[in-house]
Amino acid sequence: MAQDVVVTCAVTGAHNNFQKHPNFPITPKQIADACIEARKAGAAVTHIHVRDPKTGQRIYDPALFREVVQRIRDSGSDVLINLTTGEGGRYVPSEDNPKIGGPGTTIMKPMDRLVHIEELRPDIATLDCGTMNFGESVFMNTPAHLRIMAKKIKELGVKPEIECFEMGHIMLARQLIEDGLIEAPPLFQLCLGINWGAPATPEVMATMRNLLPANAKWAAFGISRWEFPMVAQAVNLGGQVRVGLEDNLYLEKGVFGTNAQLVEKAVRIVRELGFEPAEPKRAAEILELPPRGQSAPKR
Repeated sequence: MAQDVVVTCAVTGAHNNFQKHPNFPITPKQIADACIEARKAGAAVTHIHVRDPKTGQRIYDPALFREVVQRIRDSGSDVLINLTTGEGGRYVPSEDNPKIGGPGTTIMKPMDRLVHIEELRPDIATLDCGTMNFGESVFMNTPAHLRIMAKKIKELGVKPEIECFEMGHIMLARQLIEDGLIEAPPLFQLCLGINWGAPATPEVMATMRNLLPANAKWAAFGISRWEFPMVAQAVNLGGQVRVGLEDNLYLEKGVFGTNAQLVEKAVRIVRELGFEPAEPKRAAEILELPPRGQSAPKR
C-alpha cells in the first residue's frame, strides 16, 4: 500500500512579483476559488494570505481573511485551511533614524497578528520562528513575541505550523516546545531558497530535517526553479510537500502556471515516486491536527 503524502498549496503569498503573472489571485473570491481548485487538483491543505483587492499588495485585514474562509466553507470543500500570521513582521529602517521603521515597515503587536486566527479558528496557523534578512527588509519575529503568539495559538486549539527559514529557527522552535508553548507532535515547514535564508539544496534540507525533534511532523518547499526538485527531495526524505503561486509562478520554464496546475504537477511527482496524495481527512490524521469541532468558532 502506497504511503500518503500531504500536499499543501500556498495560493497567493505576500511577494511583489505577482504583477508578472497574467492571472494571479488577488480578490477574496479569486483566492477562495484558487483554494477550491487546488483541492480538486489533489491538495489537502491550502495556505492563505490576503491582498488589497484594489492594488494587489499584501495586507493584513481580518475581514478579507473572513471572506476567503467563508467562501471556502460555503462551497462545501473539505480542504484544510492554513492561515498565515506572517503579516505584521516586516521592518525597514528609516533613512533618517534607523531606530524608527520607514516605508514598508509592518510591525504589529503579537496579539494583533492573531485576530483572524482567534475569530476563524483555522486548522493550521503559521508561526514564523525567527528573524532574518528577507530580501531588502528584515522579517522580525523576536523570541518574546513568538512566545506570546505560540501560547495564544495553543489556547485557541489551532495547530501551529512552525516555519523555519534557517537552522537557528529550528533551535528556537525546540526551545518553545521544551517550554511547553507548542504541543507535541510539532509541525514544521522548512522554507528553502528565500533570500537570505537557507538555500534550496538536498544537503540543506536533509540537515534541517535531522535537527527536528524525533516526533516532529514536517514538510518542505523550495521557491522559484527549486519548487519541484524540493518536492521530490521532501518525499524521498519522508516529509510532506508544498507548491503554489506564493513560491513559484511557472509550471515550466517560460510557462506560467495556475495553482491547480502546480498541484497537479506535484501530485504526478509524488505518484512517480511511489506515493499517493493524502485526502484532507487522512492529512489531518498524518499531521495530528485537533478535531475541527475542537477549534472551530461558533458560526
